[in-house]
Amino acid sequence: MGIKALFTFNYGNEKMKAIEDLGYDIIFEDEKKIVYSEELSEIEVLVCYNPFITLDISKMKKLKWIQLSSAGIDQLPVNFAKGTSIIVSNNKGGYGIPMGEWVVLKILEMLKHSALLYNNQNKKIWKMDSKILELFDKTVGFIGTGNIAQQSAKRLQGFGVKILGLNTSGSTVKYFDKCFSSKDIDEMLSLSDIVVLTIPFTEDTYHLINSERISHMKGGAYFVNIARGVIVDEKALIEALQDGKISGASLDVVENEPLSKDSPLWEMKNVIITPHNSWISEKRNDRRYELVFENMKNYVEGKELKNIIDLNRGY
Repeated sequence: MGIKALFTFNYGNEKMKAIEDLGYDIIFEDEKKIVYSEELSEIEVLVCYNPFITLDISKMKKLKWIQLSSAGIDQLPVNFAKGTSIIVSNNKGGYGIPMGEWVVLKILEMLKHSALLYNNQNKKIWKMDSKILELFDKTVGFIGTGNIAQQSAKRLQGFGVKILGLNTSGSTVKYFDKCFSSKDIDEMLSLSDIVVLTIPFTEDTYHLINSERISHMKGGAYFVNIARGVIVDEKALIEALQDGKISGASLDVVENEPLSKDSPLWEMKNVIITPHNSWISEKRNDRRYELVFENMKNYVEGKELKNIIDLNRGY
């Protein structure tokens, strides 16, 4: 008998057979419908994104390890997991490349007024825009210097920008010209023409970007959020966009998803709204599988797993 593993995504017969050959007995369930049953009583490994809405993992008494397909863990019942010996690992690094490309894209779209020009095209209006900006010589500040921020900063290298980063200790990170400690966030914000939010969501980062933080931003700065919507006080952001404190925002995430149809963000000409799309690419499942396979091999062999989460810190 192999190790019992529950998957909520099928990577294909060949790839799943390779995992079974490591020594696993695999059960597939649709994570949008899954509920606990006796069939799951022997499950030791759970590989999933978010089955936790309907699946009560407290009933899975033999569960030892959860491998998430996401980089974030806010869907996880963290308080329960903290009180157990369950190991949780995530897909850190799995989405860095497409999200890094997305950050560059959205910065350029805001500075080059792409939405306005596309709107004119749709209306068959031939009108030159004389207020387009250069990215060259701007300062881009990243709140968070993890893999996604690093991949973004790497792709910004050729644009002649200065890149700042914010992390817990202010430690030096590759691709960043200077890093600030979290206590110096206001200083970094005051220096940044463009602010990119890439920090994980934890209890400590809820509404980290609020009216107080925004007051320290450069007047007319631009803002990109590809992290989590709840890290931003949306009301304060809307006010800053309306009064010009923030010139434009690209929001791939919002505080309550899907965004309400009556939200003023939909109608704001200086806002780009996308439906949590930045992580999508044709290679996402291949990268996800590579990590899953490597970790499941490590688990069988008793080796340390990659991307283990410190549940007390949230990453």
